[in-house]
Amino acid sequence: MRIHEALANKQTFSVEVFPPKGDLPVEQALSMGRELAQLSPDFVSVTYSAGGSGNSENTVRVASALRRELGLTTCAHLTCAGTTVDQIDAFLAQLKEAGIHNVLALRGDRAPGQAKGDFAYASDLIRHIKEVSPGMSVGAACYFEGHVECEDFATSIEHLKMKCDAGADFLVSQLFFDNDLFLRFREAADRARIKTPVCCGVMPFTSVKQIQRMAFTCGATIPARVIKRLVAAGDDPAAMREAGVRYACEQLVGLAAEGVDGCHVYAMNRPDVARAAYDTLAGCGYLAR
Repeated sequence: MRIHEALANKQTFSVEVFPPKGDLPVEQALSMGRELAQLSPDFVSVTYSAGGSGNSENTVRVASALRRELGLTTCAHLTCAGTTVDQIDAFLAQLKEAGIHNVLALRGDRAPGQAKGDFAYASDLIRHIKEVSPGMSVGAACYFEGHVECEDFATSIEHLKMKCDAGADFLVSQLFFDNDLFLRFREAADRARIKTPVCCGVMPFTSVKQIQRMAFTCGATIPARVIKRLVAAGDDPAAMREAGVRYACEQLVGLAAEGVDGCHVYAMNRPDVARAAYDTLAGCGYLAR
C-alpha cells in the first residue's frame, strides 16, 4: 500500500518506531511489531540517521522485516544532509529490493564538520526520488509552528510549498502540543494552495527534561495546560507518563474531530502508547476499518 492512496480514502492511524542509538535488532523490532500489528495501523514509519550514525542499513532491515513477516505497510525515513546522489540511489535501490514503496524524505540535521553533500534541501531530495523512483510514495515533514531555522512562519510555509511542488505525496508533522497550531497551519496551507494530505504527529510528554529539550530543539510551544499537568504529576515518573499519554490521546481525539487526514503517534518504541492512542480514538468513533 502506498501511503498517499490510503490517505485519499480515510483518516489514517500510524506509528513511528526508531532504531535507538543506531541499533534495533530485527527480533526486537518484530516483537514490538507484533503488538502494533494488532492495531492494524495504516503504516509504520522507521527512522533513519545520517552523518555516519550507522543505522541507515538498520532502517531497511527493520522496515523490511515488519513488512515481510507481519504484513505491515512501512515507510522508511531518509535524510539527505551530507549525502551524495550515489548514496541516496543505493538506499532507494535497497528499498525497492525490499518491496518498500513509501519513504519520508527529510533534510536532516547538519552535523558539525559534515561534508556539504549533493542535496541542499529536502525539496531537492524529493525531486530526485520522484525522478529515479517514480513508483515511490514520498512524504515530507511539516512544521505547524514553522521550522526553527526559518525567520518566520510565512517563510516556513513557502518552503513547504516548494516540497509539495517538488512532488511530496503526503506530509507528516513535527510534534506539537497545541491543536490550535494545527488549525492556524491548515488555514495558511489553504491560502498557499497546499493540498497535500497531512498526518498530525503527536508525542506524549514523559518528563520536564524532555519537554525542555523539545522546546529548545524543535521550537515546540508548551501550553499552560501541559505545564499544569507536569506540575500535578510532580516527581512521580509513573504519574508523569500517565499524564503524558492521556494528554496525547486527548490531542489526537481533538484532531480527529477536526477532520485531520491522519493521526501519527510518536510512540517512543512503546506499543502500549500506540495501543492507548488507538483505543481512545476507536472508542470515540474514529478509525473506522
